[in-house]
Amino acid sequence: MSLGLPIFKPANPINQESKADPIRVLFVEDDEDYCEIVSSELTWHGFAVRSFADGDALLGSLDAAAEADVIVLDWRLPTISGIDLLPQLHQRGVNLPVVFLTSHPQIDNENQAFARGAIDFIDKTRGVEILVRRLRLVAGKPAATPHAEKSIVCGKLVLSPNAGRACWNEVDVGLTVSEYDIVHFLVSNVHNFVTYREIYNFQYYDGFHAGNGENGYRTNVRSSIKRIRRKFCEVDSTFSEIQNSPSRGYRWRGLTMVAERGMPVTPSPPNTHQEPMDLDPHRR
Repeated sequence: MSLGLPIFKPANPINQESKADPIRVLFVEDDEDYCEIVSSELTWHGFAVRSFADGDALLGSLDAAAEADVIVLDWRLPTISGIDLLPQLHQRGVNLPVVFLTSHPQIDNENQAFARGAIDFIDKTRGVEILVRRLRLVAGKPAATPHAEKSIVCGKLVLSPNAGRACWNEVDVGLTVSEYDIVHFLVSNVHNFVTYREIYNFQYYDGFHAGNGENGYRTNVRSSIKRIRRKFCEVDSTFSEIQNSPSRGYRWRGLTMVAERGMPVTPSPPNTHQEPMDLDPHRR
């Protein structure tokens, strides 16, 4: 696609959540065919998309950032990679949320993206539907639903499904979309362990494989949990809700849950397995 295209108009207004206020996306992708497909599908979902074939094109059109809500970057781009483009945008005063959409979902890349300030990191194989959902959450404009989903309360934790936000002691923890999804998954199975593979499949899809070796996915999950724990501990240094069992995975312990009448919830049964339990909230 040519550079500096005007903002697309939605191809299907009926599918647009808000005609007057679409989510405005700056999309940097050097594969012209892929760019056209994704841009068209986002437009169909009610987004306003402006595309750029490389980082230099975006840097040369920073006036577009003043009108945008979110930037979507490919990892590998001509002249300057997406990961190197991100700090250059910050240096130029562009502080829009940045989401990586990449075919290189290695854990090292994901960690580097978050370390440089990205909001989310999405594998291209997840499909446009996942991208749509996450962009709506990042932009704070979830799709309209007949009935707003109720907040999920688990002790000191409050999850807001519509906004994709997690609050601990009434403080927003600042989770990314994928981190929020993991916490939501753990809380949905409170007291019960979910395996590394189940968490990984929830992040991606059944059978997806990344990382080094047959069990590379475990490294990916441990890294995600470590980031989540760190963010909760920044809010509350005593946080210890996420528990690890090397053989069984992770669970949300539900330590702060209280019954409706103010009585403590019956604690979960003690571990009867012989594997060591990791109770340190800062480990793994």
